[in-house]
Amino acid sequence: MRDFFYFESHPSLKSASLSLQEIEPRPMTIQFTYDKNQVLQALRYHFLSKKEIRLMIILVNVFALASAVLFYFKKILPLAFVVGSFLWFALMISFWFILPGMVYRRAATFRDHFTMNFDENSFSVGNERGSRVWNWTALSEFLETPYFFHLYFDSRSFFLVPKSAFASSDEVYQLRHLMQERIPSKRKR
Repeated sequence: MRDFFYFESHPSLKSASLSLQEIEPRPMTIQFTYDKNQVLQALRYHFLSKKEIRLMIILVNVFALASAVLFYFKKILPLAFVVGSFLWFALMISFWFILPGMVYRRAATFRDHFTMNFDENSFSVGNERGSRVWNWTALSEFLETPYFFHLYFDSRSFFLVPKSAFASSDEVYQLRHLMQERIPSKRKR
């Protein structure tokens, strides 16, 4: 029995015990409220992950750079350069500050206290007004960002799961692994 204890606690075997947890995932429960600064950052990731928004940013950047180059070579009037610069600043300010702030202020969700449960077949979200259970198949994709897992029901409807609500990084890993098995993923940010 003493040798078994030695091997069980030996550092080289800790990875073996982690792989057993991967084989038999346990249901998890987390409780959380949202942190405003983290939510604003998550909303920025959401907006910038959309193809049409990225395309628009690229086009405005190309226009601004082209107008700067043409202005430098005196091929255009300063007005075109000023318009290109204004568009670039307006776009960056709107996607970085205005849109996330508007969504945060309008959504009462970000001020609630939640309990979430995760298991092999489903997950549930609850607050003081009620709860709801979804099968993993209800999700179209998920996106992992530094502070959150974004669970997308469709391209515009999603739920943020804060990583800080988990008791350990092992639980974050376990949920990530479960979601990779159950739903499609966007690339990790």
